[in-house]
Amino acid sequence: MYATSGKHLYTFACHENEQELCMLELTTLLEPSSEIRMDMGSYVWSERCIPPGRSPFIHGRLDVIGEGETVMDLLPLAKNIHLLPNETFKVVCLKEGDQAPDYAQSRQLEKEVGMCIKGKAQMKQPKVTFGLIRTGEKWILGQWTEADRLWQIHRQKPQNYSTGFGITLARALVNIAVPRVENHRLLDPCCGMGTVVIEALSMGIDAKGNDLNPLAVRGARINLPHYGYDSDRITLGDMNELQDLYDAAILDMPYNLCSVLPDAEQRAMLESLRRLAKRAVIVSTEWVEEHLLEAEWTVKEYRTVHKGTFIRHIWLCV
Repeated sequence: MYATSGKHLYTFACHENEQELCMLELTTLLEPSSEIRMDMGSYVWSERCIPPGRSPFIHGRLDVIGEGETVMDLLPLAKNIHLLPNETFKVVCLKEGDQAPDYAQSRQLEKEVGMCIKGKAQMKQPKVTFGLIRTGEKWILGQWTEADRLWQIHRQKPQNYSTGFGITLARALVNIAVPRVENHRLLDPCCGMGTVVIEALSMGIDAKGNDLNPLAVRGARINLPHYGYDSDRITLGDMNELQDLYDAAILDMPYNLCSVLPDAEQRAMLESLRRLAKRAVIVSTEWVEEHLLEAEWTVKEYRTVHKGTFIRHIWLCV
């Protein structure tokens, strides 16, 4: 058998338009123990162990077994790995990290470490994968877990519209709003086609959605059952009339390319949100920070997401 150290290294990647969002999500979700590396070898250290597939940006998680100045220093650790008779394994040299080796060097390092491990090597669909990565001046050996990308099927919703959140944005916002899923309830009071609700439910979060638009509600009530979720989680109505208290909320402020939501309506929505949730992620195409403060929200973080000339402002508030 083998033991891990309780330290985890996550590798990730994002489009340059999503860098601010990615940084906020990783910081909130992982509570990093050191600076996040955003260069070619993008990785982050954390003591939190989460399924890597929760984040749309994380590639995988390396649970650290040990470290050394060279790969040779890791061979004694590899010799102490004894797998069960039915456990197959492989070793991969991760492409991320600092000064990553080339293809030939990577295969040689994988072979050297793999020869030391007590178990049956299998390159296709092994039970256990071990990872090698260089960070700074050290080499790290750990158990590697690749991110599950099953949530990508949510791109093919039966009902959709072009101005709604993409699932990458929706999933990141859920992680920012609810970094710890256990016993947390999430509200999306202007849920549109239910994208945020679906992403939250797929992570095990107790999520509910509401919308004033009957067409949006009808679409959301078609989309949720398509992925096995109860359509009753979506309600039709004015968010200002909602009751109950949630741990967190995600509010995409309604907007129209031809008109602007009046200030009084924006303030009323943000005041209602303050009553409904302890913590909120507010998204708007307009600058609404004054209204946030008037509604007695405290802004913890502010970021933007760009898509061409289209800008979304994102506030994390408590």
